[in-house]
Amino acid sequence: MPSVDVTYYANNPYNAHHANEFTSSMKPDLNALFAFARVAHHRSFRRAALELQLTPSALSHTLNKLEQSLGLRLLNRSTRSVSVSDAGARLLASLDPALTKIGLALEVMNEVREKPMGRLRINVPRAAAQLVIAPRLADWMRAYPDVQLELVTDDALIDIVAQGFDAGVRFGESLQQDMIAVPIGPKLAFSVCAAPHYLALHGVPKTPKDLLQHACLQYRFPSGTHYALEFQSNKKRMEVNTKGQFATDDFASLIRAAIDGAGICYTYDAYISELVAQGQLQRILQNWYPAGERMYLYYPSRVNLPLALRAFIDFFIDSSTHA
Repeated sequence: MPSVDVTYYANNPYNAHHANEFTSSMKPDLNALFAFARVAHHRSFRRAALELQLTPSALSHTLNKLEQSLGLRLLNRSTRSVSVSDAGARLLASLDPALTKIGLALEVMNEVREKPMGRLRINVPRAAAQLVIAPRLADWMRAYPDVQLELVTDDALIDIVAQGFDAGVRFGESLQQDMIAVPIGPKLAFSVCAAPHYLALHGVPKTPKDLLQHACLQYRFPSGTHYALEFQSNKKRMEVNTKGQFATDDFASLIRAAIDGAGICYTYDAYISELVAQGQLQRILQNWYPAGERMYLYYPSRVNLPLALRAFIDFFIDSSTHA
């Protein structure tokens, strides 16, 4: 039988004060069965008690309760020796394979406590996956080869606990108050852009309110609402609810439409920087842009935080220091 993490059982003391009060109508618990197996293995209450970090009297009390619960004598004992009864031998023959499996399971848990491993499920908006996670994904995979990272891209606000996720990523204003949140990745800034030929034909807006006179390409949330364009002037925020002929929840389609001259697009600056450099798009209203903000990785509790999630948090917090 492989070694078992006895501290797991030692944290559930077998003593007269805390022992479970078994009755003939109750089933014995795992702790009592494990205690019996260790006494049977050592043929000694003293050696078994030493392994379990208990007093021999407390262990004897637990075994007495177990025998009373089963209505059977499991151990023959005198002041000098201990042996297993026929009923005890039959029980032990069935217990050993089960306790072996439990021991192996606990050894796996010890491995999980020692290094990041296993599956890590994180719910992220598509922009976060593309702009925050993807640029460092290869580095993460090389650093933590035993973690199976599963990113589920979803722009809808969901209950990550109910949906079985370890964590989620969102902007700060979208976070629920009962969540633990840490900023990750670089600051993400928005830009307003249009194709040069669109601006030559329709004119360049001078203020955010001028957008109301233009064809604006709408970003649509999964809820069905359209994104209100955010601007800032003299540290004061303002929103402009624009209207347009085309709406989608896909930034790539909005940008493609802007390149083709269909209207003005409000999107993440990182998506369009190369297109601006190539002359396909032109930034407008640059004096009105709000400051960039970081995404937040959020999770429900700090208690017994999975080591893989702890590693993920530390890795991407560290990446933000280079932004």
